[in-house]
Amino acid sequence: MAFHDKELRVPGPLTVAGRQLKRYHVDQPQRRIAPEVERAAYVVLPRLLPDRAGDDTPAAGWVVLHRGADTGAYLLAYSWVWDNVVEIRIAAAGQPALDCPDDDPTRFVELNRPWAGCVWELAVLEHERAAWARHVLAPQRPDLAGWLADTRPEGPVGR
Repeated sequence: MAFHDKELRVPGPLTVAGRQLKRYHVDQPQRRIAPEVERAAYVVLPRLLPDRAGDDTPAAGWVVLHRGADTGAYLLAYSWVWDNVVEIRIAAAGQPALDCPDDDPTRFVELNRPWAGCVWELAVLEHERAAWARHVLAPQRPDLAGWLADTRPEGPVGR
């Protein structure tokens, strides 16, 4: 299997269901995420966010929208819970091998698999773990705005 870097883009944060989320897009250098795939992904996003009842962790997390080299598209919603724990929920589209109804990259379905992400997505997880410790856990007072501004740089991702 030939391995190659993909492109990481950071389109800016958004707030969904009261949760502040950083956004990361991973795509092919020669084929960007199509607007209709992005729209479909963000429609399903609220369903991937956990209930905040009884959790005083800052309402924050990040999402990775990843366009595969084939027909697949993947939306990973990582949410901070219990102060220092990451919860992940995933939706996929266009990947019949993952029980998607067809190869349409705009028809997202929630996955129920114990996956954390692929090699390209995990590069973002590495950055976010360190940024959360640096801005939220280590200071006397959490700096959520500082955390939100601290994103992994855009560019090649994977190696």
